[in-house]
Amino acid sequence: MRKLEQYIKKGGFYQSVVEDGSDIIFIVDFSGRILYHNQSAKETLGYRNKGLVGKTFFDFVPPSHQQEFKTKFKSIQRKALTKKIEFQFLCYDKTYKFLEFNAINLKFKQKLDGFILDCRDITQRKKDAEELLRLQKAKEQFLANISHEIRTPINGIAGLATLLTTNQQSEDLSNYLTAIKYSAENLKVIINDILDLSAIESGKLRLEKIGFNLNDLLPNLISTFSHQAKEKRIELRYTIDPELNTILVGDPVRLNQILINLIGNAVKFTNFGHIEVNACLENKKQNSCWIRIDVIDTGVGIPQDKLDTIFESFSQADASVTRRYGGTGLGLTIVKQLIEIQKGKIKVDSVEHQGSVFTVTIPYQIRQGENRIKNNERKTLKGIHPGKNLSILLVEDNDINRLYAKSILKNWDSEIDDAENGMIALEKVRTKQYDVVLMDIQMPIMDGYETTRAIRQMDGAQATIPIIALTANATKTDVEKCLQAGMNAFLPKPFTPEDLFQKLFYELKIKAKEPVITASAEQPNATLYDLNYLHQVSGGNKEFINEMVSTFIQSIPELLRQIEGETEAKNWARVKALLHQLKPSFILMGAQAVKDEIVLAEELTFENESEKHSQTLRNLLTKCNQVVASLAGISS
Repeated sequence: MRKLEQYIKKGGFYQSVVEDGSDIIFIVDFSGRILYHNQSAKETLGYRNKGLVGKTFFDFVPPSHQQEFKTKFKSIQRKALTKKIEFQFLCYDKTYKFLEFNAINLKFKQKLDGFILDCRDITQRKKDAEELLRLQKAKEQFLANISHEIRTPINGIAGLATLLTTNQQSEDLSNYLTAIKYSAENLKVIINDILDLSAIESGKLRLEKIGFNLNDLLPNLISTFSHQAKEKRIELRYTIDPELNTILVGDPVRLNQILINLIGNAVKFTNFGHIEVNACLENKKQNSCWIRIDVIDTGVGIPQDKLDTIFESFSQADASVTRRYGGTGLGLTIVKQLIEIQKGKIKVDSVEHQGSVFTVTIPYQIRQGENRIKNNERKTLKGIHPGKNLSILLVEDNDINRLYAKSILKNWDSEIDDAENGMIALEKVRTKQYDVVLMDIQMPIMDGYETTRAIRQMDGAQATIPIIALTANATKTDVEKCLQAGMNAFLPKPFTPEDLFQKLFYELKIKAKEPVITASAEQPNATLYDLNYLHQVSGGNKEFINEMVSTFIQSIPELLRQIEGETEAKNWARVKALLHQLKPSFILMGAQAVKDEIVLAEELTFENESEKHSQTLRNLLTKCNQVVASLAGISS
């Protein structure tokens, strides 16, 4: 101990801590002049011993950050101790390193106008943070991409299956279509689980607060599993407490998701017997209540030693469960977290080989004085569907999704116009007053965001038209981008007719009104084009119009030659792609008759009557060339 005391008295620790330490020690005065630095300045920054003495500290900070750093440097002169100030410092090799200093103000104890700066190299830490951020963004992008790429075909499968089941031709056909729909719904649940797990972990999952009734929600949910239960010869039944026939305020989508997972698991793991879903009122106060839902099955059960782990991510009772029954192992994790963020609880009781009981309790507000229209009453209101005569513009570039949405709207007796991209949509909005626009996001030429912003900049009623995003991009960031662009609401694909009905008539309260057609310049029937749209877009700017016409004249003939060549080669897939590319240009020139023929040509099945259709294409190309020649005549 005596030797250590002598070491301290002689100041030997100074050499070890200050001179030979890994931290860079600077002494600078209040003007920023460097009066001292230790050996670490050479090891970390590359400067020789005393190489920075007499220099100004600020000169080594990046020029773009100097003013900010000087302001911060001046502010710490009022503090005895300042911690963790990050900055960049110029090294001897002309690169910059990230440093962080703690500053001891000598003014307070020594009455000297200066600082001791204890600096640490945090360059690696900053790189690690940037890499972590990059990976997080990559993860979010991956989730957005997988959402879009998988949801789009699912929307087509599930949507068309739904439409076909309403026009059953035979019992077998109905069974096949129900199986298709069930498979698509299962895949949708898996996608939602992956996306929601990410949203919950990042704290970005947003809960809705809308009215719903369990007498609407639960029967529909049970019906989606009835086919599978029937195939396994197990009874699937449910009960709802009469006291729950009221309007609850909360997030019905999340409750639906919870029950899909629990009922889906019960059906998956039950091979004989029955499944019961019982909903009751657990507790009630003036304007709130706790509902309790029990999902009871006579399935394989869960071993007692596994009951504590089944709610963990990617966890199932044992590895053989995944091999035998499939699944991601995310379902119950999502269920537990969705329940807990709604301030609810879940518990499970199970006996192996006898069955399980999952009990969910969730609090909800009770909405007073409102009677919700049930599903079987929604088809008509006073005998008239609220969608009748509703003027709707559907903006969608995917043929299957467009067919699905139009089929729903036709069943409602709505008036539908469609557009394949934002440019065409703008033209239609300018010339007609719609009640609502259903807007896809990812489209060629002009996407949904650009189109919405352009509509919001229009004059008159067009600027306030309700716009609903219909898109496979379903992350929270995508929702925020849609709202920021000026859209009124968001409906993720795949959606059901019920989803669209709820969004239009309950959330946005859309009502039909008489459409007003904006007068446009009359053109003789013999005219092959109509430049009225270009006049409207440019405000009558002749230079702009001439440039657009000139570009059309120069680019279209080559495209027509390509179509002619591919037609001769009978390369029909390429012909269809070129026709699709050709169409927007003729729309811009107001060549409506030719555009309609291009649309019809796109829909031909060339392989069946190739010679006949080859002649159709040759006739179409002749008319296209006539439009080009006619426009060339006015530009010469």
